[in-house]
Amino acid sequence: MIRLHEVSKSFHSGGVETVVADRLSLAFPAGASVALLGRNGAGKSTLLRMIAGTLKPASGRIEIAGTVSWPVGFAGSFHGDLTGVQNVRFVARLYGVDSDVLVDAVRGFSGLGEKLALPVRGYSQGMRARLGFALSMGIAFDTYLIDEVTAVGDAEFRTRCEEALADRLRHAGAVVVSHSAGFLRRVCQSGVVLEEGRAAWFDDLDEAFSVHRRMLGQ
Repeated sequence: MIRLHEVSKSFHSGGVETVVADRLSLAFPAGASVALLGRNGAGKSTLLRMIAGTLKPASGRIEIAGTVSWPVGFAGSFHGDLTGVQNVRFVARLYGVDSDVLVDAVRGFSGLGEKLALPVRGYSQGMRARLGFALSMGIAFDTYLIDEVTAVGDAEFRTRCEEALADRLRHAGAVVVSHSAGFLRRVCQSGVVLEEGRAAWFDDLDEAFSVHRRMLGQ
């Protein structure tokens, strides 16, 4: 279970305030896979980062029962001076898993091969994404935070990612951000629509898509 209580967050740029969460109260049930919908800039990725704990809300609180992943698809938190393997071992220690097992899993899934021995600062964006996704699939979480995983790598690797994610979601929940409606329909059962800092929950994913399309047409 993930529960937001009166969560607020805004950003200021060029003298303009953008509100992405306005006293937001929302609950994501345990084991549910939920599509997070909203126009560009509505705050979808920001909300994932606040749930993950990598970004603090301006006010309010977030309660989490169980384990929650970092935003899968977001690969900006690796230490650039460490190699891929060293980053993986560091994460293994943080989450209390066997580092050798996790390194083997990441090496096999990512396809990075010998590049795992190189500092991450020299990785391309695609290589970072491969490392990040493979690492997240190597650890079992109760809830996965998914941010544009369909943008990872080539078509073959994206297919492998979706298959691995589907396998994980047999025993876990997820909060999912994606521009691919097909992907969302394959992995989610319900939806949340974000608009002007507010959120609306829909048990029916089709209804959530319908409301989202109407908002985009305004």
